[in-house]
Amino acid sequence: MKNEATIDFLDALQQIAKDKGISVDTLLDALANALLAAYKRMPDAEDFATVTVDPDTGEIRVYGQELDDDDNVIREWDVTPKDFGRIAAQTAKQVMTQRIREAERDLKYEEYAGREGDIVTGIIQQSDNRYTLLDLGKVEALLPQAEQVPYERYEHGARLKAYIVEVRKTTKGPQIVVSRTHPGLIKRLFELEVPEISSGVVEIKAAAREPGHRTKIAVWSNDSNVDPVGACVGARGARVRMVTNELRGEKVDIVPFSDDPREFVMRALQPAKVKEVRLDEASGTATVVVHDFQLSLAIGKEGQNARLAARLTGWRIDIKSETQIAEEEAYAAQEWAEGEWVETESGEMVWQPAEGGEAVSAEEWSQSASDADVEGEPVEDGQPVPEGEAVADPAPDTKGGPVGDQAVLTEATEEGAG
Repeated sequence: MKNEATIDFLDALQQIAKDKGISVDTLLDALANALLAAYKRMPDAEDFATVTVDPDTGEIRVYGQELDDDDNVIREWDVTPKDFGRIAAQTAKQVMTQRIREAERDLKYEEYAGREGDIVTGIIQQSDNRYTLLDLGKVEALLPQAEQVPYERYEHGARLKAYIVEVRKTTKGPQIVVSRTHPGLIKRLFELEVPEISSGVVEIKAAAREPGHRTKIAVWSNDSNVDPVGACVGARGARVRMVTNELRGEKVDIVPFSDDPREFVMRALQPAKVKEVRLDEASGTATVVVHDFQLSLAIGKEGQNARLAARLTGWRIDIKSETQIAEEEAYAAQEWAEGEWVETESGEMVWQPAEGGEAVSAEEWSQSASDADVEGEPVEDGQPVPEGEAVADPAPDTKGGPVGDQAVLTEATEEGAG
């Protein structure tokens, strides 16, 4: 027969199991293990024993056991202490409280486990120079200083969206680490504001961010009838404005993605207009040529536009103006004679080529240069410039001089001629 206390106990057990999402069997097993531990602490307790809790009657019994060499039970007998009911009641309360806490922690952890990469909205509870706590309802999220945007102020009671970067299981429950600087936050915010992204019609192929300042995203449409950039911007910029407002005014550039690396680099450098892109796949460098008046725009304030474009595309970007490219090409076209001026035994100065060969006297060199000038031909590459000649910048040193069209010759001085 069930007494009133037993009925109340079983009803309470079932109600707790229902409210907390814990099975009755789990609670009964935990109670039995706790009661066994309590029995072991009693004087004259059996070395080997087990405790059973009848799920129908709530009756609690302790049985002593005899084991063989293989730890198999060969005999059992009832050793339930006379005052074990009082001990059982105290133990049951402790066990229920402990198991409920553990179950709640497990449920909270399971709710957020595997949600790395999701976005959550919380209310700012506490903020200092080390971290900020966000109240997510059942749990709190930790926003470390390293994941905070510089100069962002987190006011107590304000609502804030953050990106989950890690979910840890601890003895005190799940610890959720969130970020406000992760590029994934941008993607999730656009998913909330742009239905075409959440449905998969438009994809964010790449994102690069300097938190608190500027972000670039590259978007692609799987439907030729849908403009990916227009979908993200929205009517009169309404959609992108919602994202920038959540980011506290951070600027967002939206560019169309391209499978062609040259085209992608050109688009990534918007709003600057790019004239040409030269790729060096061996070094992973993209040399970008822009008009002179577009150079500062392409580089951006303190190089920000170029850095973001490099992160977005994965190429090392080197931006140069048309004038710089022309100067480099002109410089590369210069060929420099290698050798040195030496004095012969007779005191004559001659040019001795570094690669060997016959030395050239100043008179012979001057004559060949004169002949070439008469015939309208440039001075041959490899011809030396004797001491005393005037040359255009860049000036030669004592072991070489410019040749060809770069040499501007005058008549040799008497001293230079020897």
